Amino acid sequence: MNINKTLEKENRNNIFVLVVLIIFGITSRLLPHPANFTSIGAILLFGGFYFKKEWKIIAPLAIMFISDSFLGFYDLKLMAVVYFCFFLYFIFGHYIKSNKIFLGSFGFSLLGSTLFFIITNFAVWAFAGWYPHTSVGLLNCYFLALPFFFNTLAGDLFYTGAIFGIYKLAEDPKKILNYKRYLRHV
Repeated sequence: MNINKTLEKENRNNIFVLVVLIIFGITSRLLPHPANFTSIGAILLFGGFYFKKEWKIIAPLAIMFISDSFLGFYDLKLMAVVYFCFFLYFIFGHYIKSNKIFLGSFGFSLLGSTLFFIITNFAVWAFAGWYPHTSVGLLNCYFLALPFFFNTLAGDLFYTGAIFGIYKLAEDPKKILNYKRYLRHV
């Protein structure tokens, strides 16, 4: 097989995976779900891991922008902070790939959820005007957001396991299906 056909097949696979992830991400935001229990963080983590540079930024922007156009846009400052936080997942995924730490996806998913909680709630306190700009107001903002944090964390971990698991299964189904034998060699 020549190099052009290999690159063409790889490009088709990338486009297919990209479209599937975009549709899945949009659907997970639009269908009824517990607040903040979506696949977005996991998709972005996987996108940073899986896609080459030229494809990396398309999925997160498309998922967020298309779904936000249905859900409704909100305060521009808060949206910028949310998009920035989701972009961090993307950077973490790239770090996983460049450092070859596949199982680190769960740790980075946890880190992404935690940073998302800390940064976005600070932005809500600072920009939304819902809380007094005092230490008590900030603590109240974080305290009232805890249920959202737990949902974000649960969604990120669940979808990270599912997406990276499906990827590993597609990459080498024999290793996954014959995991008992594989574990004996670890």
